[in-house]
Amino acid sequence: MKIYLANPRGFCAGVDRAIEIVERAIEKHGPPIYVRHEVVHNKYVVNNLKDKGAIFVDEISQVPSDSVVIYSAHGVSQAVRKEASDISAVIYDATCPLVTKVHKEVTRRQKNNHQLVLIGHAEHPEVEGTLGQASENNHIDLVESISDVKKIELQKGRDISFTTQTTLSVDDTHEIVEALKVKFPHIQSPKKSDICYATQNRQDSVKEVIKSSEALIVIGSKNSSNSNRLKEIADNQRKPSYLVDGAGDIDKEWLNGITSIGITAGASAPEILVQEVVSFLMSNGGSEVIEVDGALESVSFPIPALLKE
Repeated sequence: MKIYLANPRGFCAGVDRAIEIVERAIEKHGPPIYVRHEVVHNKYVVNNLKDKGAIFVDEISQVPSDSVVIYSAHGVSQAVRKEASDISAVIYDATCPLVTKVHKEVTRRQKNNHQLVLIGHAEHPEVEGTLGQASENNHIDLVESISDVKKIELQKGRDISFTTQTTLSVDDTHEIVEALKVKFPHIQSPKKSDICYATQNRQDSVKEVIKSSEALIVIGSKNSSNSNRLKEIADNQRKPSYLVDGAGDIDKEWLNGITSIGITAGASAPEILVQEVVSFLMSNGGSEVIEVDGALESVSFPIPALLKE
């Protein structure tokens, strides 16, 4: 069985930055520090940070006053920011800069009296954070599918524009965008695609790997949006695909009769999990590991100045 490894895979710059912020905050202030929501959607990473002294909470109301609070890479609403400031917390913002870019775009469009449409998945933390950038009396329409486009009515005297969740499938987003443009020919798009470079690169790498693979293993947690989108690429090719947290989730029966298998990892999955999966496969019929060339990534994002000291 040949094992094809996708490139790039695993951690992106935004995830690297978010994890480093949590680790440095623990070093600087000592445990515990509080993180609103999972800093990134990966069970291994979250458990590792818990062991170091991070406490993950769903709401700021669960945080004692004068504590250290970190916003997750997915971003937060303006209401959450106010709530955190009200408890006199020391705050570090681990929001991915590409998500922050979307938030700034929303604010700018609202100042120009735009009616805003957000393409994304309801209840995802990033989507909740972006919807929470809406100013008072300024609703943002959430669109999850083409059918949702039909429900939007343009308010009189307003322009309309859209933005997107950063971790969506490019193909799925394209279909919704085209539906929006048909209904609202003058709708304005972001200056640059909001789907992040890492999401796009990992999707492109899977499209390449799946050409040579009879099945695909995606290393990532079930609540990771970008990992689910990677799995869907194989699903759409009608090839078996499996989303796993690690080697322990692999069923040997998946490998029966398989002579080639692809491996990738979502943007919040560490490389150590990839190597554990490779080792498992090599011990269960694997013959060679083939690294598949893909885009080279050199992006990095700085951490807050206070944590560089």
